[in-house]
Amino acid sequence: MNRRTFRTETPLQALLVEQALLMAKQLETTADAAPDGQVLARVEALAVPAARELARKAVEAALQAQAEAAEKKGRRGAPVRADGSCGTKGTPGATS
Repeated sequence: MNRRTFRTETPLQALLVEQALLMAKQLETTADAAPDGQVLARVEALAVPAARELARKAVEAALQAQAEAAEKKGRRGAPVRADGSCGTKGTPGATS
């Protein structure tokens, strides 16, 4: 068995490494268990949805981390006028 150590710097990196290793094990098990002539079909049937799910989790985790960082940092809101409407200088307020 070939052992390697991976270092991750963020929770997203850790998630991706863990999920990729899990997917690799599943692909190996599926390939080993597949009957002759069915290896490609079985591995592909597992790999495509697993890769989509991995990508979905990665995007979700990346966006969540970005949102959390923005909340900690504090975003500047839009200017609020004395009449309670939002807008920028020189932009007329909404009228009804």
